[in-house]
Amino acid sequence: MNVALYVPGSRPDRFDKAAATGAVVILDLEDSVAPADRPAARSAVATWLATYDGAVQVRVNAPGTPDLAADLAAVPTTVDLRLPKVASPADLDAVVGRRVHAIVESAAGVEAAFAIAQREEVVALALGEADLAAELGLDGEEAFDWVRSRVVVAAAAAGLPAPMMSAYPAVRDLDGLAASCARGRRLGFRGRTAIHPSQVAAIREAFAPTEAESAWAREVLAALGSGAVATLGDGSMVDAAMARRARSILGRLD
Repeated sequence: MNVALYVPGSRPDRFDKAAATGAVVILDLEDSVAPADRPAARSAVATWLATYDGAVQVRVNAPGTPDLAADLAAVPTTVDLRLPKVASPADLDAVVGRRVHAIVESAAGVEAAFAIAQREEVVALALGEADLAAELGLDGEEAFDWVRSRVVVAAAAAGLPAPMMSAYPAVRDLDGLAASCARGRRLGFRGRTAIHPSQVAAIREAFAPTEAESAWAREVLAALGSGAVATLGDGSMVDAAMARRARSILGRLD
């Protein structure tokens, strides 16, 4: 699945609507929920999780904050956590035994990305680009290319799936969202988080394999068969590395 949708934990009226989009639902207990509203949000999240069996994550509060322990107590251990502001492997000590999508949001986190990805708890890496932009003075899509590539490489080196891109903040700018997704896809990302249901279709389309890619992948696998090298109809040579890419493309059709 190549799109996940954030929903404030303080808005239980939106939980089912988010699930209806078919995206992975990310129930947020962090930035979108005022501190005074977090106890009620935890209760709402726990109640809904008890009835929902679809793909879901909960963004808890950051390591070292007083809210994290209460968040963990409210979220079943079977539910994936989205842990913000991970700056070092030690930040995972607070969530030992849980499945964690670690969000890197600082220069220190970027530098430690591979070490973070190697922690047993981590099942995926992600970027928090708003905080990074503020810390590093980044401005514009191209300014994120190196940082994004660094996280893609770290995830791959640790044997994790390709990361999903950070949320695109301009909700009404669907053309800009599509262009940003295309750029991220070329860098190796395989999906994106959304902050509004209107973004879901654009993200899904941007990261879905094209007909040409799917046709190429099927031709590669058919040509290789059990062999190590083959020639396609257009004369291009393909080998085992191409077969891995072809399987990855077809896997994104599921």
